Amino acid sequence: MSTSPSREPLSNDVPVRGGERAPATVTTLAEHQVTDAVALWAAAGLTRPWNDADADCRRALVGPDSTVLAVTDATGLAATAMVGHDGHRGWVYYLAVADRCRGRGLGALLMSACEEWVRERGIPKLQLMVRRDNADVSAFYDRLGYEASDVIVLGRRLDAS
Repeated sequence: MSTSPSREPLSNDVPVRGGERAPATVTTLAEHQVTDAVALWAAAGLTRPWNDADADCRRALVGPDSTVLAVTDATGLAATAMVGHDGHRGWVYYLAVADRCRGRGLGALLMSACEEWVRERGIPKLQLMVRRDNADVSAFYDRLGYEASDVIVLGRRLDAS
């Protein structure tokens, strides 16, 4: 079992409507926020009926090599990202920003926090998957310096009968 480096929450001022800046802090998602995180993922179109997002979230929070990062504002959960690693590469899943918070830099802030989380564990590479038809999200990651890899992702359901 790997040990998790301790770290202070990542903080950054992010723009808000009207041009002023407001502080945003990335922390680990609290267990009582799991339902809100799953609702945010569903609202962002990230969930699929064949995946149990609630179980994914809870598993990531207790796993030794994963977590869910969050930004909370006065209204509630503003953004999340699930991050983990397999010992060779890090992975990001469920990056979502609430509609009311879009355009404030929270997605970029969370990706920076995911990169830091993976780097602290000595993992040399961070990857994520974007659905082919999601041009807006692909453009977001392109702006952050992520590039398409020449790979095919293969999968097999192990829980199917």
